[in-house]
Amino acid sequence: MTDDAEEPSESPQARLARKINLLLDLHEIRGAGPLSYREISQVMAERGTPLSRSRWAYMRSGDSSLAMEKELLQNLAIFFGVDRRYLLDDSTEIPELVEAQLSLLKSMREARVRNFAARQLQDLSPETLARLRDVIDEHVRSNDEES
Repeated sequence: MTDDAEEPSESPQARLARKINLLLDLHEIRGAGPLSYREISQVMAERGTPLSRSRWAYMRSGDSSLAMEKELLQNLAIFFGVDRRYLLDDSTEIPELVEAQLSLLKSMREARVRNFAARQLQDLSPETLARLRDVIDEHVRSNDEES
């Protein structure tokens, strides 16, 4: 049982960190593998917004207002292929498809089938992803009960 409701006191930096980490997870489940700091910083430097390792760590953890630089956020949105408002607008909700994919990713990690399933997810609807997540969750629960 997880509570996906956003904490009302969540800071803008924490919301941004959550969005960035979701984009990193989505990049990985789409079959591209995990992104390294080096890959991201190289692209940001090419676009005129250098990204230090410490700033990237602050952005991912939500610990600093340094994470809120508009031009850097625009370039990150372009890099991840999302509308720039997703990272710039503090009120932007996580799209339904993103939520379904990430919920499925969590279930797959728990069931240790992530690598196989990730290659199969690219063209599935949010409804199919949710059904698949439910099947995996049920399997995990039944295995936990047997243990």
